[in-house]
Amino acid sequence: MRAFRIRRFGGPEALELDTLAVPRPGRGEVLVKVLASSVNPVDIKTREGRYPLIRADALPYTLGRDCAGTVALVGEGVAGWKPGQYVYAFVGQGQGAHADYVIVDQTALARKPSTLDHLLASAVPLAALTAWQGLFEHGMLAADDKVLIHAGSGGVGHFAVQFAKLTGAEVWVTASGDGIDFVRSLGIDCVIDYRAQRFEDAVRDVDLVYDLVGGETQERSWNVLRKGGRLVSTLSEPSQVKAGERGATALRYTAHPEAKVLTRIGELIDDGAVRVVVSGQYPFDETPAALARVERGHVHGKIVIHATA
Repeated sequence: MRAFRIRRFGGPEALELDTLAVPRPGRGEVLVKVLASSVNPVDIKTREGRYPLIRADALPYTLGRDCAGTVALVGEGVAGWKPGQYVYAFVGQGQGAHADYVIVDQTALARKPSTLDHLLASAVPLAALTAWQGLFEHGMLAADDKVLIHAGSGGVGHFAVQFAKLTGAEVWVTASGDGIDFVRSLGIDCVIDYRAQRFEDAVRDVDLVYDLVGGETQERSWNVLRKGGRLVSTLSEPSQVKAGERGATALRYTAHPEAKVLTRIGELIDDGAVRVVVSGQYPFDETPAALARVERGHVHGKIVIHATA
């Protein structure tokens, strides 16, 4: 099979198209024929050696964190899955999905939403699970909360704003340029143009800050968080000193595969309650170009890769 792999950490030149044997699923595992995969910022971080969960001893390593496809083969002890079923998954930290086949633990696998084709379905797992786990499992978002979501037009952000709105929370979002209209098209009225206005001048007493930016944006977010509030980040670890000064809860987290939640997200998609936005698609052979597009930034929704063989 074909796979886009890295044998060393580095820039775009470190990504190579390789040919290797199709893996066989072990106990509790499923071999998935990849029909589409999506690009996430973690792909670039992994390629550059900046993702701490993938170290040099894991190389060579296939990039790609999520996919949609069909069950090709099931391992010993697998129940509920059989060849030919349409599935999607966040594949976890093992070998990745920018390949013709990928191994997925059965606990990470979910039925593909019936209303989505494989391209759209591949855009969902990692980004949507990241948003769900950040808002609900770590951020404890409730219906009467006020939440500020930074970078609401991106892959994780466009799911986060929709999940938060469905909860009934008061949703504030930072965006810029045409991202403002994009976020509004998702049903969000309180959009702050962070290039024209400092967000701390627009919103106060926030129950939850969901940080998808880090750096200075995270530091400034302490100014809008109410006493006893929560700050949850996918990027840098928030200051526990500043959290203590405000009686706040603050943390950084890494998303994990969770088939039950992915199934629930699929139900929301099939019910028409959540939109999946893909702003670009690339054939498999152009996977490096797909990564380059994400690396340039300011992508609305997701970039996906479709199988060509």
